[in-house]
Amino acid sequence: MTRLEENKIRISVRNLVEFLLRDGDIDNRRKGKKDLDAMAAGAKIHRKIQGRMGIGYKAEVALKADFEMEDIVICLEGRADGVFEKDGILNVDEIKGVYWDIEKLEEPVPVHRAQALCYAYMALLLRERETVGTDGEKKAGGEGLRAGIQLTYCHLETEEIRRFREVLNFAEIEGYVRHLLEEYANWGRYQYYHRQMRNVSIRELNFPFPYRQGQRELAVSTYRAIQRGKPLFIQAPTGIGKTMSVLFPSVKAVGEGLGDKIFYLTAKTITRTVAEEAMEILRENGLRASSITLTAKEKLCPLVSEGGKAECNPVACPYARGHYDRVNEAVFDYIHQKETAGREDILAWSERYQVCPHEFSLDLSVWLDVIICDYNYVFDPNVQLKRYFGEGMGGDYLFLVDEAHNLVERAREMYSASLYKESFLTVRNLVKPHSPRLERKLSRCNKLLLEMKRESDEPMVRDSIDQFALALTGAFSEMEKFQEEFRVMDGNEEFGNLYLQVRHFLNMYDRLDDSYCIYTEHVSRESFLLKLLCVNPAENLSLCLEKGNSTVFFSATLLPVQYYKELLCGSTEEYAVYAPSPFDASKRLLAIGKDVSSRYKRRNSREYLKVLDYVLTAVRQKKGNYLVYFPSYAYMHGVYEAAQDRGLAGELSGMEAGTGQTDGPDIILQSGHMTEQDRELFLAEFSRDREHSLAAFCVMGGVFSEGIDLKGEKLIGVIIVGTGLAQICTEREILKGWYEKRGKDGFAYAYRYPGMNKVLQAAGRVIRTDTDEGIILLLDDRFLYGEYQRLFPREWSDYYVINYESLPGILCSFWENGRK
Repeated sequence: MTRLEENKIRISVRNLVEFLLRDGDIDNRRKGKKDLDAMAAGAKIHRKIQGRMGIGYKAEVALKADFEMEDIVICLEGRADGVFEKDGILNVDEIKGVYWDIEKLEEPVPVHRAQALCYAYMALLLRERETVGTDGEKKAGGEGLRAGIQLTYCHLETEEIRRFREVLNFAEIEGYVRHLLEEYANWGRYQYYHRQMRNVSIRELNFPFPYRQGQRELAVSTYRAIQRGKPLFIQAPTGIGKTMSVLFPSVKAVGEGLGDKIFYLTAKTITRTVAEEAMEILRENGLRASSITLTAKEKLCPLVSEGGKAECNPVACPYARGHYDRVNEAVFDYIHQKETAGREDILAWSERYQVCPHEFSLDLSVWLDVIICDYNYVFDPNVQLKRYFGEGMGGDYLFLVDEAHNLVERAREMYSASLYKESFLTVRNLVKPHSPRLERKLSRCNKLLLEMKRESDEPMVRDSIDQFALALTGAFSEMEKFQEEFRVMDGNEEFGNLYLQVRHFLNMYDRLDDSYCIYTEHVSRESFLLKLLCVNPAENLSLCLEKGNSTVFFSATLLPVQYYKELLCGSTEEYAVYAPSPFDASKRLLAIGKDVSSRYKRRNSREYLKVLDYVLTAVRQKKGNYLVYFPSYAYMHGVYEAAQDRGLAGELSGMEAGTGQTDGPDIILQSGHMTEQDRELFLAEFSRDREHSLAAFCVMGGVFSEGIDLKGEKLIGVIIVGTGLAQICTEREILKGWYEKRGKDGFAYAYRYPGMNKVLQAAGRVIRTDTDEGIILLLDDRFLYGEYQRLFPREWSDYYVINYESLPGILCSFWENGRK
């Protein structure tokens, strides 16, 4: 990564040569844990080799030099692994720990040689300056100066060493390095002049709309948090304009040098679209900043059908073949012609240059100002962008975490790891004809899992699995070797899946601390699970966020905020802002049904009919579109069947939509397996002209619970059945117990807080603008309990308590006269 200070561009020697000299293919068949471990193992072997080199050998020599390239200065810096004198000549040693067969190496790898030459040049320049200081005479152009470069390759397992050494004169070294610097200066000039233009435009940029109530306070709080380099939590109601309130001050902060790159992080595609639209509005108002939206590899790959997997190797993919020979030209061309990079632009450019769209988009992101992407790219240890967040990496980044309430569960998933006993049996049988050694290692793992399985028929929390982890480490080492030798065999997919699961499991095992819980469970008669459950992801998230300058977490539903502070930052002391709703309360009716409940013991046909009566009364009172949220698919279908029994709904169609048969309403149902097209068709129903009201049955916490924007007459009511509590299950019970052991309300942490978040998100679908009118019905008597009402947003302080008999009058009064 590079850093720009005025007209000075700082870049490490390694980044310079790896960027300019990369070539060849993308080949994911060669990637494994060895790649992840090579840096750590390489550091150990470096120290070992350096320790053997004697007194005259200087290890880890810091070198830096500034090179004036007309209008910019390239500040090159790095650490030479070793510097020593031999035969009166200065020598630079570059040590590389590798896993491949070094006996087959006929000459140094070009990028490694280039790295050594850069260090040699910088060391010669330093010596030249020191010589001038001692005898007052400088030899023109380094005349007479020579240097040796030594490339030391060491196999990380066998510790076998092979060296290549050559001696060059100053002119040869300078010519080679200067050529690299001239080539990189073309990129540096783009960076320098783009940022000058960008920062001028930022200084002249004004907020693009009149501030709504609360927006200015959000913008000011965001800017101050960035100034202080501290996290900020923002709770602001839907429709206030959170995206622009956070993005605008962040852009302003970049213009003032408080950040270099903005990561706008989202959980869903729809919120990425909102961020893109906000950036476009700022550009229309004069901003000259570039942005890119990153798309998942499988959704971007032109060779993958929906649900398929990308095969990134030169045999399977023509875009992978020779990708690195062409990608720099593609990136250079793009950044000089465009300011935005969306999916279609990336695909078109990739086709033109025959490069992998996904890898091209990642390379492109380095040169752009705003990166809009999924949480995974920053937080997930398996897919995070190593160029920004790898070991020892970091920068002046600003993290804007949209819909931050989603990050708790997403982070738990990212930092947890699961293994199934049956997978070991399957893969053991697959490799048996090819590798008796790997078969034995997998059998050992299977045996240990079998012993755990026999210990109890019930879910079991375990204090330690050290013996299994040791056996798993041995098995994984053999899997690494096997993968290199047998790239093609029957059952490759099963082997590959287990390989990735084991790798992730071992990586998470290395992170085990008090925030984890280990448990086993009989998932079914045929399936036995071992899981490392990350209960509190705050520490893992913090390790990622520390790579940047500041983080803003924002959402319409961060209640209680202390819960989110604890699980996202690990501290309840961070600053938080609560923005009041700017909308007229008289245009919204909030009512709680006291005579209905979604408790499990009350889930029966009688209760389904009562809920149906509430729904029918609400949607018939005023014609329009309504969303009805249920706690589960089973409950939803129970109410739908009650509607069928009354002749109010037809048979389910392919999209699971029923049509009203009498005086309405028209009822459509969310399906558990909807494609992107199905979702679009579902939402299109809200734009249709119809004779009756529309009642769209959905599941709370599903794809239609958040991120959809139905303004005005497209949606006039939301009916929420139940408090959103998750089903009782092993994992939720473990969470509950973990918090109770620490003196907290375990039920609240495991069930109530996540459940109420679903409720608040669902309720936020109605009243999106200051002209909208609508109703929110909460159908569960538990909403009247103090522990739930304490989780209500401030604007919910005024509500009706109703029963079925009083509902018609309340609705009639509201729609005729407005809320009094």
